[in-house]
Amino acid sequence: MTGEHRPTRHLVVMGVSGVGKTTVARRISELTGLRFAEADEFHPEANVARMRAGIPLDDADRWPWLRDLAAWMAARHAEGVSTVLACSALKRSYRDVLRQGPPDVEFVHLHGPARLIRDRLTRRTGHYMPAALLDSQRAALEHLGPEESGMVLEATLSPDELAAAVGARLGLPPA
Repeated sequence: MTGEHRPTRHLVVMGVSGVGKTTVARRISELTGLRFAEADEFHPEANVARMRAGIPLDDADRWPWLRDLAAWMAARHAEGVSTVLACSALKRSYRDVLRQGPPDVEFVHLHGPARLIRDRLTRRTGHYMPAALLDSQRAALEHLGPEESGMVLEATLSPDELAAAVGARLGLPPA
């Protein structure tokens, strides 16, 4: 079997800040064994400083970061490792960059009411993304197009329910 790749799966749990991407992606990883990564950890310090100051990132700030995420998924694919990435992936053009990594990327869009998400953001500690940037993220969000591989799930469900739904709908075997 030298030179053959094991089939891999690559998921991006997407949505605005505070919708539960990281929690759900970690839970999917625990249930399925897919390797987890938090996209925020790939941001250069300059991006983190901007967000911490309440300044939304622009596309020029995001392109190198998105290419790094795509490269990370592509490298895991080359190793035969499936992944689940927690990443905002707000715009179609951002998702297009992520799709340039491994051969197939599936998106799980967590969507929820602004009031619920704002409440989560105000209670969150230890994160640099202020609740004040939620409106700019909601304005930038482009929902998945019909030709994009993915699903939309309501963030009002528990992380366990969301992870189980993803596993069932995508046919992901348990770890």
